[in-house]
Amino acid sequence: MTKNGLLTGRQFYLLVFCMLCSFLRLNAQDQTIHWTKLSSGVWSARIGKPERVNFTSISGVKPKTDVINKLPEVGFPIEESAVKAVIFDGKTYLQFPLDKGEQIFGLGLNFQTVGQRGRILRLHMDHFGGQDNGRNHAPVPFYVSSKGYGVFINSARYLDVWVGTAVAKESKVPMDSRDRNTDKAWTSQPYSDNVSVLIPAEGVEITVFGGPTTLDAVSRFNLYHGGGCLPPKWGLGFWHRTPTLYTDSLVLNEVTQFKKHQFPLSVIGLEPGWQSKSYPCTYEWDPGRFPDPAKFVKQLKEQGVQVNLWMNPYISPESQLIKKLKPFTASHTVWSGFVPDYGLPQVNQIIGDHLKRFQLDIGISGFKMDENDGFDSWLWPDVTLFPSKIPAEQMRQFYGVMMQKMTSALYRDQNKRTYGLVRASNAGASSFPFVIYNDYYSHRDFITALINSSFIGVLWTPEVRSSATSEEWLRRMQTVCFSPLAMLNAWSDGTKPWSFPDVEKQVADAANLRMQLIPYIYTCFAEYAFYGRPPMRAMNLLDGFTPVTDKVEGKLSSTENPYAQATLKEMKDQFMVGDNILVAPIFTGETERKVVLPKGKWFDFYTGKTAGEGEVITVSPGLDKIPVFVRDGGIIPMFQPDKISLIPGVKNNLIIRFYGSKETSYHLYDDDGETFDYEKGAFSWREISIKKGKNGKMQGTISSVEKSKPDNFGTVKFQFMTE
Repeated sequence: MTKNGLLTGRQFYLLVFCMLCSFLRLNAQDQTIHWTKLSSGVWSARIGKPERVNFTSISGVKPKTDVINKLPEVGFPIEESAVKAVIFDGKTYLQFPLDKGEQIFGLGLNFQTVGQRGRILRLHMDHFGGQDNGRNHAPVPFYVSSKGYGVFINSARYLDVWVGTAVAKESKVPMDSRDRNTDKAWTSQPYSDNVSVLIPAEGVEITVFGGPTTLDAVSRFNLYHGGGCLPPKWGLGFWHRTPTLYTDSLVLNEVTQFKKHQFPLSVIGLEPGWQSKSYPCTYEWDPGRFPDPAKFVKQLKEQGVQVNLWMNPYISPESQLIKKLKPFTASHTVWSGFVPDYGLPQVNQIIGDHLKRFQLDIGISGFKMDENDGFDSWLWPDVTLFPSKIPAEQMRQFYGVMMQKMTSALYRDQNKRTYGLVRASNAGASSFPFVIYNDYYSHRDFITALINSSFIGVLWTPEVRSSATSEEWLRRMQTVCFSPLAMLNAWSDGTKPWSFPDVEKQVADAANLRMQLIPYIYTCFAEYAFYGRPPMRAMNLLDGFTPVTDKVEGKLSSTENPYAQATLKEMKDQFMVGDNILVAPIFTGETERKVVLPKGKWFDFYTGKTAGEGEVITVSPGLDKIPVFVRDGGIIPMFQPDKISLIPGVKNNLIIRFYGSKETSYHLYDDDGETFDYEKGAFSWREISIKKGKNGKMQGTISSVEKSKPDNFGTVKFQFMTE
């Protein structure tokens, strides 16, 4: 300071710097979190200034609050004081508590891991690149805990998540400092008591879902986003996608071949060649390959076969759409095609009108929406500008959701249900009738993804495309028939279900079993739509299941594992279909496998023989069958195997299988299988009861159909598998 009391230049700048640091510290203090109860077991909080665009605003789907309020009332499931929020440097920092032994599931469609504790992820829409790092086809910012609660971060930014890896110096858990030189218990990953999330925005909305079980938390999350989808009955049959450049006559001949081989077929999928040009797309029929699309579609429908059309979002400059659409497209192109901005109503109107006129009005049943997920060198860059003013980063996170919303609305306007495929999905899309697929092709990882899909409100199919051997072909076909969508995708090499003659019968058996199980699977989807319970689900969502989460100690290697990190052995190769069926896939080269049976008795699906009771068993099923088990008291309604039809109005006979000796009941769902009339009450839940008769034997009954309710079942027979 000078003699007259003034600050020197250096002192002035030092003072400004201190004031700035003080200001930054002040702005980095914890934000006060006020929780608002939205419905039974659901609480929300707004931190800072949440962005106007998020997953719920984009999907536009209303929560099924009336259903959520019928779930068990629970208290706030997390210690409130342990939830922290800080806004600093234009970003939001969140921290949620973790207990010892608590497992975390979800956080995207992971392909190689089920438990996410100990992982660091960046939730970023993209192709799956072979590593669970957060970049995948559904980077849903929702996690669910083994303690029976879930947390949803409603931000469509690229989120960084530290799942039990960020160790705070003020943690309640004492520091465990060890000497690596002498202490074999030293670990490169010290214990962390929190989940930390970094959101590149000055605010966010977060929602917490209570249980009391993990499945209840997932169900509340799904119901918060409108419940799950209910596909038309034909969507649960067998799908076949034909080679890219097939003509109408080649497709019709393909259908004839399916009949010749006595193989079920519900949907034919046409790949890019149906369009006059693709990559970029015209969305117009090629007049050479399909001179009369309406006649072609009618011919297929007369044989009980629906038609699904491939598309990607990028519009050719030669498409008749461009004259109207171009002003509403992004600043950058993809494959020399214009990128429609689905954040604008004009785009939805222009493309919707086109699809309705040229596709829906002639009977097209749905779409396969490709390449709306990523791969950085193909997709628009994050510097792209969209007319709607939605940032490119956010647009990438929910572009696939926007396309699902648009096409779903077209079919709803016609009171027709659709079922299709998509490469990108995210939070808010649970009720949209689309199943995710990709170009990755690891059979084992496909099953892990199927398991993980059940935590995050999306559907996934381990589609079949090709195989090196007949064994692999059969094993893939067996598992796809227990997925949300059973499909052979022959777009590239023209494979057929009978491409390996030595296993043709076994493949047909698997596909026909899928057809027989449609009453059971359809009921599983009804429970998804009405109650939010995923149709195919992880074992970790089953009450009484003890997960296998043993750590396999890491072996020290100076080049491959210098910190001797351990790996986690977890349950990622068996799953449930509904409440009663357990599926344990066999993979190529295996002649036997271990199956973890949850508490209670379990029975072999095929024979009814006792398989075990709350134990680990080893099975050797041979090549012909995929291991399937049913819990004690399990009721499995099935179509009678001959003459199964998914044409609306045609009645199919029922065989109701019962396993075990426990008296029980089951509610079988039915509706017209194709419209949304069920939302107006045009559906039925028929009660199936199994009780012991006076002679000591189990007897079955099924309730009558209420007057004016749907009745799509013919004769009903009971089959007691364990008598």
